[in-house]
Amino acid sequence: MVQRGTGEVPPGQERSASREERCVLSPDDHSHRPAGAQEKGSRQIDSGFGECAECPAERPGRYDVCAAGTGWHVVSQRGQMNMVNSRSKMFCVVTLVVAVIAAGPVGAASAEKTSRQIKALGPFEKLDVQPAEVQLQDRYDRVQVVVTGVRADGSVADLTGLSRFTVETPDVVSASGSRINALGNGRTSLRIDVGEHSRRIPVQVAGFEKSRVVRFETGLLAALSKQGCNSGGCHGAPSGKGGFRLSLRGFNPPLDVQTLIREQFARRTNPLDPSESLLLRKPTMQVAHGGGQQLQADDPAYGLIHGWIGEGCRPDPDGAARCVRTEVFPRDRVVKSPATSQQLRVVAHFSDGSSRDITHLAVYSSSNAGLATVDRRGLVTGGGTGQTGILVRFLDKMQAARVTLIENRPGFVWPNPVSANKVDQLVHGRLQVLQVPPSPASSDGQFLRRVSLDLTGLLPTVESTRAFLSDKRPGKRGRLIERLLVSDEHALFWASKWADMFRVTRGQLGSRGVDKFHRWLVASIQDNRPYDQFVTDLLTSQGDTFGNPAANYFRAAADTSDATETTARHFLGIRIQCAKCHNHPYERWTQANYYGIAAFFNRIQRTKPDKSGNLVVWVARQGELNDPNSGQPAVPWLPMTGPAPIKDGEADRRVVLARWLVGEDNPLFARVEVNRLWAWVWGRGIIEPADDFRASNPPANPELLNWLEAEFRRSGFDRRHVLRLILASRTYQRDSLATGENRRDTDSFSHAMVRRMTAEQILDAICQVTGVPETYGGLPPGTRATQLPSPEGTPVFLRVFGKPKRETSCDCERDSGSNLTQFLVLANGGLVNGKVAHAKNRFRLQIAKGWSDTRIVEDLILAAYNRLPTDQEMKTALAHVAQRPKNREEAHEDIQWAILNSKEFLFQH
Repeated sequence: MVQRGTGEVPPGQERSASREERCVLSPDDHSHRPAGAQEKGSRQIDSGFGECAECPAERPGRYDVCAAGTGWHVVSQRGQMNMVNSRSKMFCVVTLVVAVIAAGPVGAASAEKTSRQIKALGPFEKLDVQPAEVQLQDRYDRVQVVVTGVRADGSVADLTGLSRFTVETPDVVSASGSRINALGNGRTSLRIDVGEHSRRIPVQVAGFEKSRVVRFETGLLAALSKQGCNSGGCHGAPSGKGGFRLSLRGFNPPLDVQTLIREQFARRTNPLDPSESLLLRKPTMQVAHGGGQQLQADDPAYGLIHGWIGEGCRPDPDGAARCVRTEVFPRDRVVKSPATSQQLRVVAHFSDGSSRDITHLAVYSSSNAGLATVDRRGLVTGGGTGQTGILVRFLDKMQAARVTLIENRPGFVWPNPVSANKVDQLVHGRLQVLQVPPSPASSDGQFLRRVSLDLTGLLPTVESTRAFLSDKRPGKRGRLIERLLVSDEHALFWASKWADMFRVTRGQLGSRGVDKFHRWLVASIQDNRPYDQFVTDLLTSQGDTFGNPAANYFRAAADTSDATETTARHFLGIRIQCAKCHNHPYERWTQANYYGIAAFFNRIQRTKPDKSGNLVVWVARQGELNDPNSGQPAVPWLPMTGPAPIKDGEADRRVVLARWLVGEDNPLFARVEVNRLWAWVWGRGIIEPADDFRASNPPANPELLNWLEAEFRRSGFDRRHVLRLILASRTYQRDSLATGENRRDTDSFSHAMVRRMTAEQILDAICQVTGVPETYGGLPPGTRATQLPSPEGTPVFLRVFGKPKRETSCDCERDSGSNLTQFLVLANGGLVNGKVAHAKNRFRLQIAKGWSDTRIVEDLILAAYNRLPTDQEMKTALAHVAQRPKNREEAHEDIQWAILNSKEFLFQH
């Protein structure tokens, strides 16, 4: 046994080597051979373990013994030690004597540590090994083995890193950790030992001597992508790096063919001596490279690049097999402490029906690196409680694995809370797995304030608050939900949410266009128009925008690109804009996909506005959009379906798109909308951001999202039905006060989210509490900020608190954060102080009516907080008034100002 060390030998103690000191090399070493296998000086790839032919017996007085499998030798000359690296470039050598003394205890300690780790994770009933059989074809093949321990209760833990892998016939395959490499044709078995458990799986290598041709796309480009050579920060940048440009992540193979095979007389490759190619020498830092060392000689990618160059740098022939899809195992895994890791395995499926393990070539990234990271080998490691999506990319194919990490809580007992409906059952199921108990129910006042703000944007009145708090009949919360859902205030407030998304502004639509479109949105909500009809009306709209207000959708989305990106974001949850110029770097959407969707909108025409501001939207009968890559007309394309079935003579392709969009073949339409509804009343979506349905952005509760989607379809796309289910759940009605056990939960819905009111809600609430309304030029008295049809001409106050200008179609334009300017505006701004000092402020009118201080304070607390004051609050307020008997109004001004600046007033909870 050999321990790697510095290789230093004390001066004057040069060794005399003996035959017994010869090293044993691993089969992966390409620099040495078993002694006597060939003439001295020749090289071959070792087929098994053997003695090194270049060890001390061959070079007495110069070479010491090399460490087994490292390829390193100690050079002894004039008492000075130097390290000579043989071609495997591995490190560190010590003498056999030192190794035997030092390595034994270390190895024993390591084995004991592994045994303790296995026991801590177990006990296990059995081992599950993936794949169940290993099949390799050539020297480029690698197979990742994943070992899973299965407990008696069905729960699992990844044991891959704690397993011992033994190959029974070492000249067929080798095991590099849990990765299996081919060495030669034959059959053997792989033995996997984990504590007391053992498994054997068959291994076969066939066709090794007929090593496959390294294909340009699935071999070379995959290798370059793995090493990051064609990433956006390297040679995949639009202008490349150092005069060398590759397509971003290999998304444009014809460009890469030009660069790598034809450009500059192919000076970057040397088929006669591939190792001397700049394509290999630069990333291995044999030649100066601005990007540093990105490749090592023992990387699988090095072998593929070397093989492609050695085979003549050929492009792929017509009909070459291409990757059609990838699979990730496991797709969904819970990692519960003391476990902290999960090994992934990735398989690619090709157009010729073949499949191959590409774990070593896939590129990995984590959507929540603060919770879990993933390394180059696909090993996910993390800690704490939460969820992350692991994006797995191979060329233009992407998949995601969901990994949920749980910090185990010994002695945790699930409180078994009551469920009001299926929403609760699904949320509670997730919380139980995470060992996160939910908070208790909210108070009546808290619920009243929350649901009123969510559905109408307004605080409840003092009268409605008193009535609700004093109502002792069962089912009062359900009755309140129904009353708010059918109110005009709800329609006006939620129409403003859609107006934000559709960019309803005077600059876009003109004054009359804004009025017409806003009224149409309000009527759609008042009538509870089925969502599929609502969207179909928008996407197929044409005619004059005053007569058919829905056509203003294409007035705001003023060109083909805008219509494509707006529609994809709002109704498919796809942020596809990156794919306009290149394949999406973090999603499965290609540039061809972008132009395929855009082909539905390119025939839309718009006249110029007339003097009244009206314009006409119409659809031309002809006109094609060219794909910039192929130069050919883009074929209308439906996501997850393919080319659209458009009949000859069907001029308005939007009808085909709308029919597919709301149909059963498209799951995204309903999922995006129920997720948006959840986000609008919860403050965050089940998928967050709510319009970002990336593979690497998994839902916090996929079962909940699936059920809401099904309910939405079953109800005929009835948005009120979905809102009732959410609002009536105990999940929505929970307290916002987190407990010690769920304080860190941000996405599993164990407690209500505390969030600042929107700019419009704050202004309306200030007006309501003070009794002094705001006026908006050109709009009728009584118009509230939450009901404004467009953002022009609104107070600066709204801008300070984040009201969007509606310049983009993204919800992210609204700023819900807090800053110093907001504090100054509230504490010392003219709007707040002007209303507090106003002659018609509610407390001044109450004083004039002879109200007592106690009654005035109680009314103020009910108006601002929608609850009765506590004894301490009342005592403090009355004491302040008593200190200023000659300035009673000023004392009440102080109290009102303090409440308007309080967190309880400004935040929804």
